[in-house]
Amino acid sequence: MAYNKQATEALNKFKYEIANELNVNLKQGYNGDLTSAQAGSVGGEMVKRMIQQQEQSMSSGGSY
Repeated sequence: MAYNKQATEALNKFKYEIANELNVNLKQGYNGDLTSAQAGSVGGEMVKRMIQQQEQSMSSGGSY
């Protein structure tokens, strides 16, 4: 897998934004104090929004 620093940084920023919106105390480094439900809610919401964005892009004729 190719490493893309910009993509990684963008996904990390997105992850922290989602965590903040969901009131999940996500921090850099160790997050073992989070419950599975909390961690899963962040990842699930990220996937949900990425799918919505892709669907909007495809329906408006954008590239994917």
